[in-house]
Amino acid sequence: MTPRPFAILALMISTGLACAEELETSQGPVQIEPMIEGLDAPWAVGILPDGSFLVTERDGDVLYVSDGKSQKVKGVPKVAARGQGGLLDVTIAKDFPQTREVFLTFSKPQSTGAGTALAVARLSENGKRLTNTRILFEATPGGSGGRHFGSRVVEAEDGSLFVTIGDRGDGPQAQDRSNTIGSIIRINRDGSVPADNPFVGQADIRPEIWSYGHRNPQGADLDAQGRLWTSEHGARGGDEVNLVQPGLNYGWPVISYGKHYSGKTIGEGTAKEGMEQPRHYWDPSIAPSGLMVYSGALWPEWKGDIFVGSLKFDYIARLDGTPLREVEQIIGPETERVRDIVEAPDGSIWFISVGNGAVFRLSPDR
Repeated sequence: MTPRPFAILALMISTGLACAEELETSQGPVQIEPMIEGLDAPWAVGILPDGSFLVTERDGDVLYVSDGKSQKVKGVPKVAARGQGGLLDVTIAKDFPQTREVFLTFSKPQSTGAGTALAVARLSENGKRLTNTRILFEATPGGSGGRHFGSRVVEAEDGSLFVTIGDRGDGPQAQDRSNTIGSIIRINRDGSVPADNPFVGQADIRPEIWSYGHRNPQGADLDAQGRLWTSEHGARGGDEVNLVQPGLNYGWPVISYGKHYSGKTIGEGTAKEGMEQPRHYWDPSIAPSGLMVYSGALWPEWKGDIFVGSLKFDYIARLDGTPLREVEQIIGPETERVRDIVEAPDGSIWFISVGNGAVFRLSPDR
């Protein structure tokens, strides 16, 4: 079991959208302010170059927020909003100033239920509508249940797209490479398969697969070297942070540091030849969601550190070191069920609190 970290306690309670309060951290007090409140099951936030931003709500709405005012965006794809499914991630394309393109992941309705899908669309100049919406990828077959869609999308340095896909509650599927369930896929911007994907040309293996053996990765980001990191939900214990590399098997459900909810052992134990070990794991589970690797822009001491939101214990974990370990908990009234965490273009840290129905921004204390 990983040693329990020390806690950093909040000193404030937010009192209004216009108010910036203080939160105590290992870098001293930081300002925390709500950027939007009154949200219904928010899942992801994407910050635009001009400081406006998009927020997804799981029931199918995208909100465009500018100058403190929000409006619903029209033209959003139809979603299967049940269980953990619905409208999920939003990522702003790196070339947004030229293309105005955004990427959305969601549970797409299918004849047998729903599957994780990735779409790209163009945001109108006034933020009111998505146009030229195209489905770039759809996990087929999906599943009839409402669990474990994964659903983060990350744009790599070369413009290709990583999408995390959960096991849909059917663990053995994560070891079956004839479908993309329980995998992380990599595709090109036009939906085609990159020629250097690890399984291209291999019989009975989906060429989109980058890695496999994943349970439910709901956090993903690139580090300064362009490497992909993910946070993944375990079962009863065994939440993981993984450094994801091409062609590797991350073990689920053959190995795990958790147990079934019944208390029974999962698979064959915690290790097996040919299966990767997590860079960090939590026991008991914290229910990790969003993950962000920080650049150090505003807090140089945090450069390269990994921040992960906890849905269960209501805090933001900061991880550092070799081996990787949780070294700080940023916790307060605002961190209730942290679903997403991102770095803004100016280096500030934004996160979604599902419990507060809000997006908050952390910035240096002035």
